[in-house]
Amino acid sequence: MLNALLVEDNLDLANTIVQYLELENISCDHASNGVSGLHFMQQQHYHVLLLDINLPRLDGLSVCQQLRNNGNDTPILMLTARDQLQDKIDGFRAGTDDYLVKPFELSELVVRVQALSKRRSGQSQVLRCGDLVMHLNEREVMRNGHAIKLSPTNWRLLETLLRASPAVVSRKILESTIWGDDLPDSNSLKVHLHHLRKSVDKPFPTALIQTIAGHGFAIRADTDKRI
Repeated sequence: MLNALLVEDNLDLANTIVQYLELENISCDHASNGVSGLHFMQQQHYHVLLLDINLPRLDGLSVCQQLRNNGNDTPILMLTARDQLQDKIDGFRAGTDDYLVKPFELSELVVRVQALSKRRSGQSQVLRCGDLVMHLNEREVMRNGHAIKLSPTNWRLLETLLRASPAVVSRKILESTIWGDDLPDSNSLKVHLHHLRKSVDKPFPTALIQTIAGHGFAIRADTDKRI
Protein backbone atom coordinates (compact mmCIF):
# COMPACT_ATOMS: atom_id res chain seq x y z
CA MET A 1 0.00 0.00 0.00
CA LEU A 2 1.31 3.44 -0.90
CA ASN A 3 1.77 5.94 1.90
CA ALA A 4 1.96 9.70 1.56
CA LEU A 5 2.36 12.72 3.80
CA LEU A 6 0.18 15.77 3.18
CA VAL A 7 1.40 19.09 4.60
CA GLU A 8 -1.55 21.47 4.27
CA ASP A 9 -2.94 24.11 6.65
CA ASN A 10 -6.45 24.18 5.15
CA LEU A 11 -8.06 21.53 7.33
CA ASP A 12 -11.18 21.09 5.19
CA LEU A 13 -9.10 20.52 2.07
CA ALA A 14 -6.72 18.26 3.97
CA ASN A 15 -9.55 16.06 5.26
CA THR A 16 -11.01 15.79 1.75
CA ILE A 17 -7.66 14.78 0.26
CA VAL A 18 -6.84 12.26 3.00
CA GLN A 19 -10.25 10.58 2.72
CA TYR A 20 -10.13 10.45 -1.09
CA LEU A 21 -6.61 9.00 -1.15
CA GLU A 22 -7.59 6.31 1.34
CA LEU A 23 -10.48 5.34 -0.94
CA GLU A 24 -7.81 4.86 -3.63
CA ASN A 25 -5.78 2.62 -1.30
CA ILE A 26 -3.22 5.33 -0.49
CA SER A 27 -2.54 5.82 3.22
CA CYS A 28 -2.04 9.50 4.02
CA ASP A 29 -0.76 11.22 7.17
CA HIS A 30 -1.39 14.94 7.66
CA ALA A 31 0.66 17.80 9.08
CA SER A 32 -0.76 21.33 9.31
CA ASN A 33 2.49 23.32 9.24
CA GLY A 34 6.00 23.12 7.83
CA VAL A 35 7.77 22.29 11.10
CA SER A 36 5.43 19.38 11.80
CA GLY A 37 5.88 18.23 8.22
CA LEU A 38 9.66 18.06 8.66
CA HIS A 39 9.18 16.11 11.89
CA PHE A 40 6.95 13.56 10.14
CA MET A 41 9.53 13.18 7.35
CA GLN A 42 12.29 12.54 9.87
CA GLN A 43 10.29 9.89 11.71
CA GLN A 44 8.87 7.83 8.85
CA HIS A 45 9.47 6.86 5.24
CA TYR A 46 6.86 8.02 2.73
CA HIS A 47 6.48 7.17 -0.93
CA VAL A 48 5.36 10.73 -1.79
CA LEU A 49 5.21 14.11 -0.03
CA LEU A 50 2.28 16.43 -0.89
CA LEU A 51 3.40 19.90 0.09
CA ASP A 52 1.56 23.21 0.15
CA ILE A 53 3.70 26.35 -0.31
CA ASN A 54 1.87 28.81 1.97
CA LEU A 55 2.32 27.15 5.36
CA PRO A 56 2.56 28.52 8.90
CA ARG A 57 5.82 28.30 10.88
CA LEU A 58 7.87 27.18 7.84
CA ASP A 59 6.81 27.64 4.21
CA GLY A 60 6.76 24.80 1.70
CA LEU A 61 9.75 26.01 -0.30
CA SER A 62 11.89 26.02 2.85
CA VAL A 63 10.64 22.55 3.80
CA CYS A 64 11.55 21.28 0.34
CA GLN A 65 15.01 22.87 0.43
CA GLN A 66 15.82 21.47 3.87
CA LEU A 67 14.80 17.95 2.85
CA ARG A 68 16.92 18.08 -0.30
CA ASN A 69 19.91 19.56 1.50
CA ASN A 70 19.70 16.72 4.01
CA GLY A 71 19.69 14.12 1.26
CA ASN A 72 16.01 13.18 1.40
CA ASP A 73 14.99 11.89 -2.04
CA THR A 74 11.27 11.37 -1.42
CA PRO A 75 9.34 12.57 -4.50
CA ILE A 76 7.60 15.88 -3.74
CA LEU A 77 4.40 17.16 -5.32
CA MET A 78 3.66 20.80 -4.52
CA LEU A 79 0.01 21.78 -4.16
CA THR A 80 -0.52 25.51 -4.38
CA ALA A 81 -2.78 28.30 -5.57
CA ARG A 82 0.25 30.09 -7.02
CA ASP A 83 -0.03 29.64 -10.78
CA GLN A 84 2.57 32.04 -12.18
CA LEU A 85 5.55 30.70 -14.09
CA GLN A 86 8.01 32.18 -11.59
CA ASP A 87 6.22 30.39 -8.76
CA LYS A 88 6.69 27.09 -10.54
CA ILE A 89 10.34 27.88 -11.28
CA ASP A 90 10.91 28.66 -7.60
CA GLY A 91 9.32 25.35 -6.66
CA PHE A 92 11.48 23.30 -9.00
CA ARG A 93 14.60 25.13 -7.89
CA ALA A 94 13.74 24.34 -4.28
CA GLY A 95 13.67 20.64 -5.21
CA THR A 96 10.09 19.69 -6.02
CA ASP A 97 9.43 16.99 -8.61
CA ASP A 98 5.94 17.96 -9.72
CA TYR A 99 3.50 20.84 -9.38
CA LEU A 100 -0.30 20.86 -9.15
CA VAL A 101 -2.21 24.16 -9.08
CA LYS A 102 -5.29 24.54 -6.90
CA PRO A 103 -8.11 23.92 -7.51
CA PHE A 104 -7.40 20.48 -8.98
CA GLU A 105 -9.30 17.29 -9.65
CA LEU A 106 -8.70 14.66 -6.99
CA SER A 107 -8.51 11.98 -9.67
CA GLU A 108 -5.55 13.82 -11.22
CA LEU A 109 -3.88 14.03 -7.81
CA VAL A 110 -4.14 10.25 -7.44
CA VAL A 111 -2.56 9.64 -10.86
CA ARG A 112 0.34 11.96 -10.06
CA VAL A 113 0.90 10.37 -6.66
CA GLN A 114 0.94 6.90 -8.20
CA ALA A 115 3.41 8.01 -10.89
CA LEU A 116 5.75 9.73 -8.43
CA SER A 117 5.72 6.78 -6.05
CA LYS A 118 7.40 4.60 -8.67
CA ARG A 119 10.63 6.58 -8.62
CA ARG A 120 12.98 8.35 -6.28
CA SER A 121 13.58 12.04 -6.63
CA GLY A 122 16.58 13.24 -8.59
CA GLN A 123 16.51 16.54 -6.71
CA SER A 124 18.45 15.47 -3.64
CA GLN A 125 21.85 17.15 -3.32
CA VAL A 126 23.24 14.62 -0.85
CA LEU A 127 23.38 10.86 -1.54
CA ARG A 128 24.15 8.34 1.21
CA CYS A 129 24.77 4.65 1.76
CA GLY A 130 25.94 3.66 5.22
CA ASP A 131 28.96 5.81 6.10
CA LEU A 132 29.45 6.88 2.47
CA VAL A 133 28.21 10.39 1.61
CA MET A 134 28.24 12.14 -1.76
CA HIS A 135 27.72 15.92 -1.79
CA LEU A 136 26.66 16.78 -5.33
CA ASN A 137 26.91 20.56 -5.06
CA GLU A 138 30.37 20.47 -3.50
CA ARG A 139 31.52 17.60 -5.76
CA GLU A 140 32.77 15.81 -2.66
CA VAL A 141 32.68 12.18 -1.55
CA MET A 142 33.34 11.18 2.06
CA ARG A 143 33.40 7.82 3.81
CA ASN A 144 33.63 7.60 7.56
CA GLY A 145 34.82 11.21 7.53
CA HIS A 146 37.61 10.60 5.00
CA ALA A 147 37.64 12.36 1.62
CA ILE A 148 37.65 10.11 -1.46
CA LYS A 149 39.00 11.34 -4.78
CA LEU A 150 37.29 9.99 -7.91
CA SER A 151 37.80 10.37 -11.63
CA PRO A 152 34.90 11.96 -13.56
CA THR A 153 33.84 8.53 -14.85
CA ASN A 154 33.92 6.94 -11.41
CA TRP A 155 31.98 9.90 -10.02
CA ARG A 156 29.16 9.25 -12.52
CA LEU A 157 29.33 5.54 -11.79
CA LEU A 158 29.06 6.05 -8.03
CA GLU A 159 26.30 8.63 -8.39
CA THR A 160 24.25 6.24 -10.53
CA LEU A 161 24.63 3.44 -7.99
CA LEU A 162 23.80 5.70 -5.05
CA ARG A 163 20.69 7.14 -6.69
CA ALA A 164 19.36 3.62 -7.18
CA SER A 165 20.57 2.19 -3.85
CA PRO A 166 19.80 -0.39 -2.60
CA ALA A 167 18.29 -1.55 -5.91
CA VAL A 168 20.33 -3.32 -8.57
CA VAL A 169 21.56 -1.40 -11.62
CA SER A 170 22.14 -3.47 -14.74
CA ARG A 171 25.38 -3.39 -16.68
CA LYS A 172 23.51 -1.97 -19.68
CA ILE A 173 22.11 0.95 -17.68
CA LEU A 174 25.50 1.74 -16.14
CA GLU A 175 27.20 1.73 -19.52
CA SER A 176 24.46 3.85 -21.09
CA THR A 177 24.54 6.36 -18.23
CA ILE A 178 28.30 6.81 -18.43
CA TRP A 179 29.02 6.53 -22.14
CA GLY A 180 25.66 6.99 -23.86
CA ASP A 181 25.50 5.42 -27.31
CA ASP A 182 29.28 5.52 -27.73
CA LEU A 183 29.92 2.30 -25.83
CA PRO A 184 33.55 1.30 -25.15
CA ASP A 185 34.96 -2.22 -25.22
CA SER A 186 33.41 -4.82 -22.96
CA ASN A 187 36.11 -4.59 -20.27
CA SER A 188 35.85 -0.84 -19.63
CA LEU A 189 33.06 -1.03 -17.06
CA LYS A 190 34.88 -3.84 -15.25
CA VAL A 191 38.04 -1.75 -15.04
CA HIS A 192 36.22 1.32 -13.73
CA LEU A 193 34.34 -0.72 -11.14
CA HIS A 194 37.65 -2.18 -10.00
CA HIS A 195 39.09 1.31 -9.47
CA LEU A 196 35.88 2.48 -7.78
CA ARG A 197 36.02 -0.43 -5.34
CA LYS A 198 39.65 0.38 -4.55
CA SER A 199 38.64 3.93 -3.64
CA VAL A 200 35.33 3.32 -1.89
CA ASP A 201 35.70 -0.12 -0.31
CA LYS A 202 39.32 -1.29 -0.01
CA PRO A 203 40.44 1.15 2.72
CA PHE A 204 37.44 0.29 4.89
CA PRO A 205 36.35 -2.88 6.76
CA THR A 206 32.98 -3.18 5.03
CA ALA A 207 32.40 -3.39 1.27
CA LEU A 208 29.44 -1.45 -0.10
CA ILE A 209 29.65 -2.15 -3.84
CA GLN A 210 28.22 -5.56 -4.68
CA THR A 211 28.01 -7.67 -7.81
CA ILE A 212 24.58 -9.29 -8.14
CA ALA A 213 25.18 -12.28 -10.40
CA GLY A 214 23.04 -12.24 -13.52
CA HIS A 215 21.51 -8.86 -12.70
CA GLY A 216 24.11 -6.14 -12.32
CA PHE A 217 25.57 -4.10 -9.48
CA ALA A 218 24.32 -2.43 -6.31
CA ILE A 219 25.66 -0.32 -3.49
CA ARG A 220 24.26 -1.42 -0.14
CA ALA A 221 24.96 -1.09 3.56
CA ASP A 222 24.46 -4.03 5.89
CA THR A 223 21.15 -2.59 7.06
CA ASP A 224 19.72 -2.27 3.54
CA LYS A 225 17.05 -4.71 2.45
CA ARG A 226 18.38 -7.13 -0.14
CA ILE A 227 16.16 -7.15 -3.24
